[in-house]
Amino acid sequence: MVIVVGYYDQDYENYNSKRQKGNRGGWFLAGLVGAILGGLLMLFALPALSNFNFLPYDMDLSGEVDQQEDGIASTGEVKNVSVEVNTAITGIVDEVSDAVVGVVNLQEAGFWNETGEAGTGSGVIYKKDGKNAFVVTNHHVIAGASQVEISLSDGTRVPAEILGSDELTDLAVLRVDSEKIKQVAQFGDSDKVKPGEPVIAIGNPLGLQFSGSVTQGIISGTERAIPIDSNGDGQVDWNAEVIQTDAAINPGNSGGALINIDGKVIGINSMKIAQSAVEGIGLAIPANLAIPIIDDLETYSEVRRPYMGIAMRSLNEVSSYHWEQTLKLPKDIESGIVVMSVEPISPAAQAGLQELDVITEFAGQEVKDIIELRKILYKQEVGNTVEFTYYRGGEKQTGKMKLGEQDVLGS
Repeated sequence: MVIVVGYYDQDYENYNSKRQKGNRGGWFLAGLVGAILGGLLMLFALPALSNFNFLPYDMDLSGEVDQQEDGIASTGEVKNVSVEVNTAITGIVDEVSDAVVGVVNLQEAGFWNETGEAGTGSGVIYKKDGKNAFVVTNHHVIAGASQVEISLSDGTRVPAEILGSDELTDLAVLRVDSEKIKQVAQFGDSDKVKPGEPVIAIGNPLGLQFSGSVTQGIISGTERAIPIDSNGDGQVDWNAEVIQTDAAINPGNSGGALINIDGKVIGINSMKIAQSAVEGIGLAIPANLAIPIIDDLETYSEVRRPYMGIAMRSLNEVSSYHWEQTLKLPKDIESGIVVMSVEPISPAAQAGLQELDVITEFAGQEVKDIIELRKILYKQEVGNTVEFTYYRGGEKQTGKMKLGEQDVLGS
């Protein structure tokens, strides 16, 4: 029995070995035939695929293949590809860039009182009238200057005269000889700008070596209120209304143009929140707020603002004890301004206002604090007569006041 089993196993192994050799031979033959058929198929199919543009290269039936990738031919020859780029952005820059200039603040310094550059900023040529051209920039760009020059796009320096500046709105107007002025920018309607709208900022960041720099972004927000302490006493004197953009605005861009997609100036770049934790927040003075200030500075060398002739304090800065005991206000009065003093012969004095009166309405609008009153007041015209509501000794009263013209920042 054992012998039979051993004979059977050996015979089976010989049989299995012959079978495997036969299979290997069959596979090789099948693969060879498949390769030949595939080659013949591609030989006949390639011209047809080339005719229908299914191939990433052009086939020449003479046997030469011209394959191009990134301008380099298969033969090793380098080809230059010329592409003309002309977009809306480049067109706008061409139209406006020469109207954006550098503004150089020159001051006397040193033992010999030599004049040197104290700083540089940007400006926008907004008007050309006969022999004169006019440039708007920021007040802080030309503050303290003994002389001012503008630097044109070709590097030419032109002396400039300061017609007037306004610290509150951070605007200033310069006058220059128009002989070398080639381009003037046009103002747009800043009231129509919307968040998400594309904008372009042009200016001279970090100095004149980067003059004419162009950055692009969007309107991030409108009617932003930025507190301003104009006299450095630690108290907010004014809330500046600005446009927020993420277009890069760096030191030196101040006074430059913020331009919409129509090529119109919708803002004068003014401030940048420069903190390590803040990125992409640039601010510009809206054109519609800047234009009347520019007109006053050009015409009168100052901004003609109405004034009342009072020193005041916001009611929310006074302790609640004095609300009841000193001012004797009704409990439903929670906002307003307290008259701390009245200038003699001022519009307020002629209107009958007295110390410790509490103004709650002015020109038909509610007065919440000092900033709100100034915002209402500065929208009035010098010489206008306005009505106001106030409380004296707890009694509600009304009056009329003919507004005068202020000489310095005040109320």
